[in-house]
Amino acid sequence: MNNTGEPTLLAFDVFGTVVDWHSTIAREIALLAPGVDGASFARAWRAGYWPAMRQVERSGEWIPLDVLHRRILEKILPQFELAHLDEPQRRDLNQVWHRLDPWPDSVAALKRLKQRFIITTLSNGNISLLTEMAKHGDLPWDCILSAEVYGHYKPAPQTYLGVCKTFDLHPSSVMLVAAHHDDLDAAQDCGLATAYIERPAENGSDRPKDVGMSERHPLHFASLSAIADYFHC
Repeated sequence: MNNTGEPTLLAFDVFGTVVDWHSTIAREIALLAPGVDGASFARAWRAGYWPAMRQVERSGEWIPLDVLHRRILEKILPQFELAHLDEPQRRDLNQVWHRLDPWPDSVAALKRLKQRFIITTLSNGNISLLTEMAKHGDLPWDCILSAEVYGHYKPAPQTYLGVCKTFDLHPSSVMLVAAHHDDLDAAQDCGLATAYIERPAENGSDRPKDVGMSERHPLHFASLSAIADYFHC
């Protein structure tokens, strides 16, 4: 922490915390294939996310998230009777992760927080994905850091400690902001400060998730706007 007791840098998880992956993907599927349940498709695609990354970590061979997303997509297309999609359609659909829309509060809150802190991504998304997402959504990052930079996917400690090393900061001077307790738990185990953001509709409004308090992460906010208010930004 700096001499005010506040962090110097805020590192943000992105998928679900800053951007609404579910609604964006469901909407694009509805446009591409009106007969398909876009909400279920979005959840099925996301469900392959953690198993794919764990496999990468076990193998020790780095594979970017864009490639993992495409592999998962190929598996689920037949389940939703979309095996007929041609290569250009599949490639464009996979790029939907580059054009995820921010939650309504995200951009304004990040701009407020940026006035007081260094703000960076700390996401499992690859750098090109995060850069194009920022361009699409007007996300005002000072820096884009990715698991790709460190060759490990969260929750590997190399990612959390990597951002500290990149900025030459003690872990206590870095705060991870995320909507996922497991991400925050791993960051806290590495000595980082943490702040939990509620995103009850992350998996769709029809599948609200539990956003209850965690004793490990007492800084608990209903939105990014609320954390900006907390820091008087």
